[in-house]
Amino acid sequence: MILFISRMKTINFVLITAAAILLAACVGQQNAMIILPDPTRAVFEQVRFQEMWEIVESQNGRPEEGVPEWVTFYLREGIAGLESLEQYREHYVFIGENRGTNFSALNRWANGFNEVYDFPRLLARRVENRLVAAASLYPDDEYGEFFESLIRLVSNSEFSGINREEIFWIRRMRLPNAEAEYDSPLTEVSAERYEFFILFTVEKDILQTQLRQLMAGVRTNRPPTRTQLVTINRIQNTFFEGF
Repeated sequence: MILFISRMKTINFVLITAAAILLAACVGQQNAMIILPDPTRAVFEQVRFQEMWEIVESQNGRPEEGVPEWVTFYLREGIAGLESLEQYREHYVFIGENRGTNFSALNRWANGFNEVYDFPRLLARRVENRLVAAASLYPDDEYGEFFESLIRLVSNSEFSGINREEIFWIRRMRLPNAEAEYDSPLTEVSAERYEFFILFTVEKDILQTQLRQLMAGVRTNRPPTRTQLVTINRIQNTFFEGF
């Protein structure tokens, strides 16, 4: 699967990224309350209307009986917050995530998630995000065919040193938003869903070596322009800053 971003997809990525910045935690209930913007709504509406999801059950029982620290940090602060924890300082962290109302289907998905075939897609998405964040133009203009070719190469490669650490699930309930207008979709009856998370880690040195080899091996049908070549060289040299 090629994670190629067209110009319109790039715009959507910017909107989603802006929405992600709105992620915040609500103090109390032993970290059971999570305020999460609805990614399906426009950014300005996300500022005005925020969905509130409360953890009502977890793999360990009730929320107060032990949602792992890595799950809590991921929900509150994302991957960056998770990687700031002492035990992950020398590792990259990846989270496979799925959600829905069918517990059995989600459980089968989690147990069948394969680090050989499925992990490269998680990595390719992170590589894609890094390239987009560093681009001042549209990525396909900025990097030429290097952009698509690298994403494809990462998606179809196998990586060593990947550790599948843990699977954990929670059940969350969407709470009514008292501040929303009566015609807002967020005033509908609260919904529930299961969310499954798979924690992967890999030592930074190991993954960086493999990605550098892939970047050096990218081949394109159309050679990059001189400007694109300068940009490609620059991103290769600084790729892991903020990765």
